[in-house]
Amino acid sequence: MELTYIPLFAVLVSLAAVPFILLSSKKPNLREFWTILAGVIKFLLVLTLLPSALQGNVIELQLLEIAPDLPLVLRADTFGVFFALIASSLWIFTSFYSIGYMRGHHEKKQTRYFASFAVCLSSTIGIAFSGNLITFIIFYEMLTLATYPLVIHSENKKAIAAGRKYLTYTLTAGLLLIAAAGITYYLTGTLEFRPGGIFGDVELSQPMAITIFLLFLGGVGVKAGIMPLHSWLPSAMAAPTPVSALLHAVAVVKSGVFGVIRVVGFILGPDVMAEFGLNDILMVMAGITIIVASLLAFAQDNLKRRLAYSTVGHLSYIVLGAALLTETGLIGSIMHISTHATMKITLFFCAGAIMVNLHKSNISSLNGIAKVMPWTMAAFTIGSMGLAGLPPVNGFVSKWFLATGALEGGMFIPVTVYVISGLLNVGYFFPIIHRAYFKKGGEELEGHTEASPFMVVPLFTTAILSILFGVYPDLFFNFFDMATTVASSIFNPM
Repeated sequence: MELTYIPLFAVLVSLAAVPFILLSSKKPNLREFWTILAGVIKFLLVLTLLPSALQGNVIELQLLEIAPDLPLVLRADTFGVFFALIASSLWIFTSFYSIGYMRGHHEKKQTRYFASFAVCLSSTIGIAFSGNLITFIIFYEMLTLATYPLVIHSENKKAIAAGRKYLTYTLTAGLLLIAAAGITYYLTGTLEFRPGGIFGDVELSQPMAITIFLLFLGGVGVKAGIMPLHSWLPSAMAAPTPVSALLHAVAVVKSGVFGVIRVVGFILGPDVMAEFGLNDILMVMAGITIIVASLLAFAQDNLKRRLAYSTVGHLSYIVLGAALLTETGLIGSIMHISTHATMKITLFFCAGAIMVNLHKSNISSLNGIAKVMPWTMAAFTIGSMGLAGLPPVNGFVSKWFLATGALEGGMFIPVTVYVISGLLNVGYFFPIIHRAYFKKGGEELEGHTEASPFMVVPLFTTAILSILFGVYPDLFFNFFDMATTVASSIFNPM
């Protein structure tokens, strides 16, 4: 197969599975076979692009030209392959987990769920392989619409309200992104993602630079959960837990921070960001988000909502790392996309397993559950340690580079923010672990055993991967090498 077409096939394979999923609605095993098959094929297709990405090569396929110098184009650069590998690999685990959760929780409309899931995966890979802003926007909005049926899956008042809020925020963000793209095209004549940015030869005034930046920030900042654009995210916890894992670890929010780095490093560029002080605006917003979200997490008794606020904070780790405008900081920022993904998906998988197995969703009711769900709580402990930045879990690696990047730029406040946030992570995660292991459970735990293997195997596997990637950051996929290549290309453009 010619490499040029692999990005296109990687995008289309899940879409091609949708009709088969719909036609298999009365045969659940066959329906889920198509889901797993499409996910595995997609991952293998993306994996074939890894050698080229490690060499810094770009594979490009122009689909059509809608205006002069404005094509719809797929481009598998190193950063795109990095994101696509994370999304496609974790999607396989999420698919297996979904089988156990949806059946164990006796969820209705499972066929619609799996079909929407497939469209989401195609949209996410499309975002990863978008070669310019116009292609990015199309897949970005496609992801918004495909995720909506998942958010409202329960179809109760809470879910419908959450879906309405989700669409209001994300579609408004899409309009801001289109406005930003229009101004950018008018000023530069291109919307190409170019390492180092495309504004290098454009004379910008301070008001114009800030206007463009704020439009972009509104466009990608909603999905990135930057405060005050974040409130849709905790509300979306009304969705089934696999959807929460999808929203918080793999697709939606990671598309947001992926977009932030595309804007900072490939559209505006470090020079323009620094010249007009745009990175200072971004640092302040990200720093506030990290601390406030961490504090709000303490107030949440519902486990998924606590995880949601944790996600809001950790997304801004990535944003703050990009705003540092140092090469090491950007390496840490990119690495945290992958490290947070494995840790946070583990925690959401654990929350879902507890809900299905014990019908418990509040932290105050989790006394002694480690005795009946030892594998689940072991995985939860690993994920919590990683998010707090403790070795040997992979969260330590990305936080190390983030803090080092801040020191490299002579910025001590961001380092303080990262340290305080790590302590706050300990404060809102470790009491859950203590409660599960050291407090006596009630009689309702008697007779219960671990959750279904369909849930336990994925959650424990992602937990072990979090440790393995902490000890060997380049294991399997060379994530560290790819992050280094991307950062180098942005700060040392050809």
